[in-house]
Order: sequence, then C-alpha cells, then structure tokens
Amino acid sequence: MRADRLVSLVLLLRQHGQMSASALARELEVSTRTVLRDIEALSAAGVPVYAERGRHGGFALLPGFRTELTGLNQDEALALLIAGSRRGAQAFGLGSALASAMLKVVDALPDGYRNTAADAARRLLIDPEIDLLARRMVTEDVSDAIVAEVRRAVLAGHRLRIRYAATDQTPKWRTVDPIGLVTVRDQGYLLATRSGADRTYRLSRILAAEELAEPAQRPDRVDLDRAWQERSTRFRTGGDQITVLARVNPARREELVGTALAVHAEEPDADGWLRLEVSFQDSRHAEWALWQLGADAEALAPQSLRASLRDRAAAMATCYGAPS
Repeated sequence: MRADRLVSLVLLLRQHGQMSASALARELEVSTRTVLRDIEALSAAGVPVYAERGRHGGFALLPGFRTELTGLNQDEALALLIAGSRRGAQAFGLGSALASAMLKVVDALPDGYRNTAADAARRLLIDPEIDLLARRMVTEDVSDAIVAEVRRAVLAGHRLRIRYAATDQTPKWRTVDPIGLVTVRDQGYLLATRSGADRTYRLSRILAAEELAEPAQRPDRVDLDRAWQERSTRFRTGGDQITVLARVNPARREELVGTALAVHAEEPDADGWLRLEVSFQDSRHAEWALWQLGADAEALAPQSLRASLRDRAAAMATCYGAPS
C-alpha cells in the first residue's frame, strides 16, 4: 500500500510541478504528517524531490526527472482516460485503484501529448449524473469491504457465502458459485449459480460476504456479455406481463416505446395519432409508463388499466381542485 502511495506522490509532482503538503495529503487521502514521511522516504531512495520555502512553497521534483513507465501515444492514452471516466470501477470497489492508474496513464505520455490528451478527455463526457430533465441518476451505496470479498471470490474461482436481502424478504445466507460481475447504469450485479440454477444478485443488497476455500462449480471460460443478455431476456419475458392497446401522440411515441418490453403492432389512427399494441413487465409498469405521458397518451385496453389511470387522475384532480 505504501509503495503505491509513493508512486502516486511522484506522479502528482510530475504532473503538477509543485504541490504543498496539504494538497498532496488531500489527493492521497492521508495526513500531512504521512506526506512528510513519504517525502523523506523518497529522498532517501534517491528521488530528487526538494522543498520550496515561503508562502507559496511546496514540494517539487528536479526538472527532467522521469519515472520508468511504458509510453503511450495520444489515442491510446485518450481511450484509457475516457474509459477511466466511467463509474463502473466504483461499483466494483476499485475507485482508488482507478485514480492511481489514471495518474500513471497521464505520466506515461510523451511530453508533447500529455496536456492535449488530458484536455481531450475532459471534453468527452460519458454517463453524466444528471440527464436533460435534471433528474439525478441514483447511485447505490455498496460496501467496499463486501465488494472486495465478492471480487476476490470471482477472480479466484472460489465459492461465496453471502447474506442477501431480496426485495420484500428477510435477509438470508446462501452459498453460490460466482461467475462474474456486471455494472449497468452504476448498479453492480453478481452473476452466479446456486444449486446449478442461474442467479443474479444486486451488490447493494449483499449485507455480508465470505469467500470460501472450496472451488466454485463453474465453466473455465465464460462469455459474460452473452450471459448478461440471456438473463436480461429471461427477466423481461418473465413475470406477470401485460399487453396494452394505447393511442399516443406521435411526438411522444419514442418515450412510450422506450419504456415498453416490446411493440407487437402499430398503425396510424384517424386523428393523426398512433395506435400501438405494446407489452409491459406488469400492470404497475404499464400504469407508470402511460401516466408519464399525461394527455398525450390514452390506454384503450385492458379495462383494468384504464380504471387505475382514471382513479389516479381523479385523486390528483381532487387534490388540486379544492381551494388551499
């Protein structure tokens, strides 16, 4: 751990030129006293770091000093920096490791590429936290210690014992054979099997985890992307699906289709609207999707969905109809 911190300290000084002890402490998430001890250790090891006295002083490296890291060209570094901007590493408990790796990527660039690649990466944004409707994406809290234990079992190929809190159920211990980890929209999932059956567990619902010594019962090779697609398909086609006949303003078609599981039929209506037959995961999903469109959509069938939307609209009208 300290060796990694010393490397990060050198890379910070390489990239910033001069930094105060307090600034280094903030970047490295340690105390100022620890930074001073690390500076002494670097000097003793022959790294040419020196102190600038005064109000605007700090620590710096002698000009021309370079670490021995493999060089990258501009496009290679840009690809890694953009990949590093994604938050999937956070879901797997690798946020600090990612930050350290990005320092090394930038430092490995030739002098002529360093500033341009870093600036280019800042001009490309992937998965922003807020969308155009000002809705903040919800990021679930996941314990780093638990995720680290899960990750070790996945990579080592060992069985895993987890205490899992499924929706509306009392948390239970269960032993699984881990296959891989997937992150989707900042939510992490563990793909595993239990008693030979496929299982998918949300990392935020794992309350405790213990890597076991016995090997996991799993294939030597896995196509994780394909496995995730297959499980997603089974999820979408399972449950109490409902088919809905609806009319929608063409300007809002994509919003309706984007929330549906499938579109089975579509034709223009007499007034210029569209008539669609679409399926949803269940009645609650269908009600939510139609409600989002307000007066730009009308559910024609089933009658139970029309009734639930009517009752919901009546309750809203009652709420706002009475004088305050």
